[in-house]
Amino acid sequence: MSLYRRLKEKEGQRQEEKTPPAWLQSQAEMVFLERDRAMKDRIQEQLIKELDTEEVIFSARMSDAQQEVVRTRILELLAKEEGVSPLERERVAAGLFAEIVGYGPIQPLLNDPTVSEIMVNGADQIYVERGGRLERTPVRFRDDKHVLHVIEKIVAPLGRRVDEASPMVDARLPDGSRVNAIIPPLAVRGPALTIRKFAAEPLGIEDLIAFETLTREMAVFLAAAVKSRLNIVVSGGTGSGKTTTLNVLSGFIPADERIVTIEDAAELQLRQEHVGPLEARAPNLEGQGEVPIRQLVRNALRMRPDRIVVGEVRSGEALDMLQAMNTGHDGSLTTCHANSPRDALARIETMVLMAGMDLPVRAIREQMAAAIDLIVHQARLKDGSRKITHVTEVQGMEGDVITLQDVFIFRQTGVAADGKVQGTFKATGIRPHCHERLEAAGYALPPEVFGEAPPDGRRRPGGLLGQRLGRDPEVADRLSRDWW
Repeated sequence: MSLYRRLKEKEGQRQEEKTPPAWLQSQAEMVFLERDRAMKDRIQEQLIKELDTEEVIFSARMSDAQQEVVRTRILELLAKEEGVSPLERERVAAGLFAEIVGYGPIQPLLNDPTVSEIMVNGADQIYVERGGRLERTPVRFRDDKHVLHVIEKIVAPLGRRVDEASPMVDARLPDGSRVNAIIPPLAVRGPALTIRKFAAEPLGIEDLIAFETLTREMAVFLAAAVKSRLNIVVSGGTGSGKTTTLNVLSGFIPADERIVTIEDAAELQLRQEHVGPLEARAPNLEGQGEVPIRQLVRNALRMRPDRIVVGEVRSGEALDMLQAMNTGHDGSLTTCHANSPRDALARIETMVLMAGMDLPVRAIREQMAAAIDLIVHQARLKDGSRKITHVTEVQGMEGDVITLQDVFIFRQTGVAADGKVQGTFKATGIRPHCHERLEAAGYALPPEVFGEAPPDGRRRPGGLLGQRLGRDPEVADRLSRDWW
């Protein structure tokens, strides 16, 4: 019986073992000796003959049962090779399995839970991010064609393409990891591939508190803001954690509300049941059929959403997003690239102008001031840590200027001997204007959240509220009951 027929028979069968076998998880370098390479090429050629072309292209999306059939067949073919030591057999088997079922040399990196991002700068230069720091790996591709093969394996199942006519592509892996690929002539040193790995278990607000991305006071305020239907923009630089924070904030949306999410490549992990995810589409081979985010935002308005969550605004869709926020879709969330809360407003203003509408700048700013309630700014610091450095309220207009007021800030005080950034989160002591909306929605926050003195006028010891929850049962109860 051919391997292809065996795969089809196995398809649909439940595979209880979900974790990859130990020999696949090995972090051994995927660089083969000439003898190993010749053996690997022979077996791979035999496997390709037993699989049809389509199955080979889409093999990275095989079911667990199908993958087990391929693994068994690899071991059967290796057993026929003479003079192969157990170590060689393990190394060749891991490489072959990664080539046929996974994504070649980078498959062990994808299996490694400590790796958060993979950056391929060419066939012989692969970096990863671990714990917020970049490091070069010993992993190599054979040549540029090998890198192109892996890129094709990623984008083909999604109906996307990468070639000289379309040398850049955004895609995602079956687990949701975000992928960007760019090839020559745009990539001078050879095909480049960047993979932002998808967390198997989405982070929650308690995780961000544990990572010191924010404090409990900030978390309580943001939870109340989302539940009270404030419009929030999460800003920050590349890799600062905007999407993770957006995903966490989206988790506070009540389960009885209809949510429509709009993204370039779907990566949000909302746990609510009533979610309608939309994904932009690239043009086909003839350059037709493109569906940009802006068109999806317009369409979302006809889908009766209670909330609209846009993964990122980059261009003219910012105008449609502002109009949605100003026309009854309160509680909408989005992200944008910016260096500060003030810069986020300037960026959104520029993006609105990119929509091609001949609008006066003052009219745009009035729309922004009316639509956006909070800006949550996040940064990736030099030690690799990610922190929410500003929670800023948009208070309105004064003349032609949008007025902002920081509610929480992070102040860096220095750098420790081990390179870890030192600093403190601080409430500015100013109660935001939106607290009335929070109270009206049933989320009255104690004054301590904003750094104010409690009603009795006495400052309780212990610094920030998050540090004294254990000492003040009353405050702890008020801040922990039903928030997450």
